[in-house]
Amino acid sequence: MVFVVPAWLWALFTITAAAAQTARNAMQRDLIDKIGMVGATHVRFIFALPFAILFLLVQWRVIGLDLPMPGLTTILWASGGFVAQTVATALMLNAMRSRSFVVAIAFTKIEPIIIAIFGFVFLSETPSLTMAIAILIATSGVMILSWPSRNLAGAPKTLADWMPALTGIGAGACFAASGTFYRGGILAMDTPSFVLASTTTLVLALAMQTCVIMIWLVLFDRPTLTNILGHWKQSLFAGFMGALASQFWFLGFAVTTAAKVKTLALIEVLFAQVVSGKIKQKTTPREYLGLGLIIGGIVLLLNG
Repeated sequence: MVFVVPAWLWALFTITAAAAQTARNAMQRDLIDKIGMVGATHVRFIFALPFAILFLLVQWRVIGLDLPMPGLTTILWASGGFVAQTVATALMLNAMRSRSFVVAIAFTKIEPIIIAIFGFVFLSETPSLTMAIAILIATSGVMILSWPSRNLAGAPKTLADWMPALTGIGAGACFAASGTFYRGGILAMDTPSFVLASTTTLVLALAMQTCVIMIWLVLFDRPTLTNILGHWKQSLFAGFMGALASQFWFLGFAVTTAAKVKTLALIEVLFAQVVSGKIKQKTTPREYLGLGLIIGGIVLLLNG
């Protein structure tokens, strides 16, 4: 029996992933003061791996197909993806320390336009005209959100005040690279099941990430490892939400282009707005304008 993927399924995957990632980001942000920037970055990978393996085992039993074995091509794609993702996560958490939660997340959302370029270069995926316009509209909203304001005297801010924006944009570029590479790895998997292809690639990437991180911590940063283990309950929740988010990101990458997924993923900014209200951080009128443009881009993408 051949399973036909519904046209709307990628959108469901993406929205679920964005919601889970917002929860994970909030939890990691709270962990920064307790276990430091490095520790908060690493828990997203270390504690996600067991849950990803569990997801794969459940899917294997339910689907009933043999587990696919990653080939060299998938391993290379996944390796590039996990390196880019690790750097992106660290940059994003650093941006979160500098401005409001909503805007820090928005900084990373230059990602769609970059990932569209990467998809064209690495995977020969050309976006449609409607998608390109949607990406540009949504990206303009991100730029409005991230543009530094002037101080009370009216003079431009210093270079240091630009660093949160630059850090966030750098994170977005790295996330774009990781999304492109992960989609390449998923497409290279030899299995008729896009679900098994997605989750096997996820487990492979997380296993490599966790192995490298644990070796580094044991050899060079044991105090951070001790702090991580000492806050295992909170870290476990962040790891589960990270695994859940990654599971649905990878499922989205399996059924449509990474550029399409990451443009709709801008809905995460709206989810971050909700979290922002919870943690009592103010959003300015200009930021609301940016959010409106992001919504407009998402609506155009879905209608197109």
